[in-house]
Parts: sequence; C-alpha cells; structure tokens
Amino acid sequence: MGFEVEEIPIIELNMMDKRKYFPLTLASGLTIRSILYPFMLIKTRLQIQKGRTVYRGTFDAFIQISRMEGASGLYRGFWLSCLQLFPSMAYISTYEGTRHYLLETHGVTDNRIRSFVGGGLASITGQTLAVPIDIVTQHLMLMGRRNPAKASGQSTFPGTDKRAQQKVSSLQHFHLSESDARSRFGAVRAIVRVIYKQDGLLGFYKGYFISLACFAPNSALWWFFYDSYSVLFASVTPVFIPRLAIQVVAAPLSGISSALLTNPLDVIRARIQVEGTKLGETVKLLWKEEGIWIITKGLSARLVQSVTFSFFIILGYETIKRWSILDEYKDKVRW
Repeated sequence: MGFEVEEIPIIELNMMDKRKYFPLTLASGLTIRSILYPFMLIKTRLQIQKGRTVYRGTFDAFIQISRMEGASGLYRGFWLSCLQLFPSMAYISTYEGTRHYLLETHGVTDNRIRSFVGGGLASITGQTLAVPIDIVTQHLMLMGRRNPAKASGQSTFPGTDKRAQQKVSSLQHFHLSESDARSRFGAVRAIVRVIYKQDGLLGFYKGYFISLACFAPNSALWWFFYDSYSVLFASVTPVFIPRLAIQVVAAPLSGISSALLTNPLDVIRARIQVEGTKLGETVKLLWKEEGIWIITKGLSARLVQSVTFSFFIILGYETIKRWSILDEYKDKVRW
C-alpha cells in the first residue's frame, strides 16, 4: 500500500548544500542589482528634489536622465553599489540563521514570527555593513553627467539643456571639481574626502539609526507578508500549481504592502543621509515642502523597484534553494 510523501513548504538552511547555496546567491544578487539599479537611482533623485523642481515623476526622470546623461547616467555609481553584495550575503545568512535558531532552540514553529524576527535582525546586520557604501553611492547617484554623445556637438536646445543640467546639479550638495566629477574613481575619492572632512568617520554612518528605523521594519514586514501571502495562496490553489508560481506572486504583493507602510521613513532617511540634517529638522522641512504628500514622495519609483525586486529576488532565492537542496529532501519539495 503506497503512502503520500509529506511536502516541505519552506526549505530551511539545514536542508541545503552551502557550497552551492551561497555562491549562487551571490551571483543572483549581482544579476538582480544590475536590472534594478536605474530604479534605485531614480527613486533617490525623486526623494531628494524639493517638490517637482527637477523631475515630474518616475517616467519623466527616466526620459530626462536618458536624454541628458545617456544610458550610463542611469548606472551612475553602480560599480560601487556592487559592494552591497557583501552586506546582502550577511543579510541572508542572518535571516536563515535566525529562523533556524528560533526553531531549533526555542521551538518557534510559526513561520510568520520566525520570518518577522529574522527579517528585522537581518536588516540590522546588513545595514551596519551597508550604510557607508549607501551614503557614498547616493551622492554619486545625484551627480548628473552630460550625455557624451552631445559633448562633441551643439545641442538643438542649448539653453534648455543647460537649465536641465543646472537643476540636476542642484540635487548634489557636494561641489566637486570638473575633473573629479568626470572620473569614476575620482568622484568616489572626492566624496569620501568631503564626508570625512565634514564629519569624520561618523559621517559615513549619518542616518544610520533612521536607516535601521526604516529598513528593519520594512524587512521584517516584507518577510511577514511574504509568508502570510504564500500560506494564503497555497491554501486556495490546486496542488498542480507550482509552489514557485505561488511564491513569485506573493513576493510583489509583499513588496507593495511593506513599501506603502514605510515609504515616509525612506524619504526621511534619504534626506538625512544626503543633506546631513537632523531628524527633527528634516521632518519639519519635508512637511513644509510636501505636507501630507510626503507619504507618496518617490513612491511610484519605490513601488516599481520593490515589486520588480521582490519578484526577481524570490524567483532567484527560491530557485537557488531548490538547486541547493540535499538529496534526502528532494522528493519532499514541490517546484
């Protein structure tokens, strides 16, 4: 008489071959960052501008940056941001390790609670390593660069182009020399030098606590919603639907839910890190500039980024877990 093998809904850390899991996770992170970086750059510029002084929205920012700065303008600071892959590895290791610890040591079986706690602690670990890189990268994102294709010829609308460049330049609070601004490594050295001169080593952790206040809840809520949506959808869909399909639907919804709840904190964080203002002063300035609309400032770009990021990160994350699973668990996992 046959019997049905009990399905494992979540692949845990102890069920995987770490020699496969971590290298594949690193490669997946680089690929996803390459795809989503333009949205990160646009979101940062929208959050830093006052009102709509430079861009009218996400699509307008994409068009203007592409026209004025070329495709490379959408990837300004990308190579430096790739260093974020190491904090990302620390993040996922902390998340998986915390979930395992809560289950094995404290007997916590509710996946939503394990995910909520793991996501929050993972964010604290990741942010501690990532904030200095994030601060320098944000300043690079705000540095407009003229489209090289236009540099050799006369623009059809030279006055318009000049005014547009001046508007973009107004977002950058560091005034770098032309040679530094045009040099990939020179710009980074100049920004690091200015930050250190103004605030010392603590300058590289400006906005650290507001980053934790923004990203830790966002991370905790994201994983909480992800597990909640996954369980809900799995309970109402036929068994022939691949679990991976359910997960890649749950992930974008998790991104939307967490982004809507934490967007004002993300706006405040970006302002503090770029402009160097204190929390109370930043909140007052933003309220004066935006009023209640602070909740939607840069939200469209953030939602696009969050939905796309959530889809691809879970597609990669869950696929890699299945590729890395130990032989003894393979027949218990539904693709």
